[in-house]
Amino acid sequence: MDGGLELRTGQSVDINATQGWSGRFWGRRSCSFDNSGKGSCVTGDCGGVLKCAGAGAAPPATLAEFTLDSPVDFYDVSLVDGYNMPVSIFPSGGSGECKAVTRVSDLNHRCPKDLQVLRNGTVVACNSACMAFNKLEYCCSGAYSTLETCEPTEYSNMFKASCPTSYSYAYDDPTSTFTCKGANYLIRFC
Repeated sequence: MDGGLELRTGQSVDINATQGWSGRFWGRRSCSFDNSGKGSCVTGDCGGVLKCAGAGAAPPATLAEFTLDSPVDFYDVSLVDGYNMPVSIFPSGGSGECKAVTRVSDLNHRCPKDLQVLRNGTVVACNSACMAFNKLEYCCSGAYSTLETCEPTEYSNMFKASCPTSYSYAYDDPTSTFTCKGANYLIRFC
C-alpha cells in the first residue's frame, strides 16, 4: 500500500497489519494528484504525494492511532493535531473492553473562528489551539509539559464536547485510550 490510497464514498479496503505494528491513519480532503502520484490535499497532506511512505499528516488532521500486540492493542482517535473530519474506530471480535471510539458532532460546524481553516469561505478543518496560538499552555510544553501542569483549556473542552471519546489534549489518556486483544478494527471516515 505504501502509505496512501484513494477511497471514494462508500468504498472500503482491508489492510492487514503485522504483529506489533504501530502507526496512524487519517483522512485527506480535496486532493488532486497527477498520474505520477504528485499533487496536494487541502487537509491531511503528507508532502504533496499520494503515497505517504511513512510521512505524517500536515495538521490539522484527525488521527486514528494504533499500537498492536503490546501485549494488547491500544487505540485512540486524536484531535491533538487538530481536526479535519469525523473519524470513528469500531473493534469487532477480540476480548477485553473493546469500546468503539465515536463522536457526537462534526467539530468543523462548531469550530471557533480563531481556529478555523477556511477554503472558499467554508470551514474545512479546525486547528488545535497549540497550532493556532503557539503558546506553551496550549501545547503542553515548557512549564506545562507534565500531567500536573497541563490542564484542559476552553478549546480542548470544546473538542471533547464534540468527540467525548477522543484525545482533546496531550494528557487526556483516562477517557481517550482504549484496549482490546485480537480484534479487527473498522476505521470510518465520514
